[in-house]
Amino acid sequence: MRTRRILTAVMATAALAGLGLTGAATATAAAQGAPSFVSPSECRDGGGTPAINEEGNLCKGGTHDGEQVD
Repeated sequence: MRTRRILTAVMATAALAGLGLTGAATATAAAQGAPSFVSPSECRDGGGTPAINEEGNLCKGGTHDGEQVD
């Protein structure tokens, strides 16, 4: 009887963890869908370097890595 309760608790925990991972994947996919722009100062504040003179005008590094600098 005790084993059955433990097994039920483990399965419930695994199910809830799976739901959390699914939500995180959905949020990541939604964030990557639309192009985002940051200012040069936002890029620097996030720890990156605005590569304005290079093709694409991207922020390199930091929290805004890969976002276009406007």
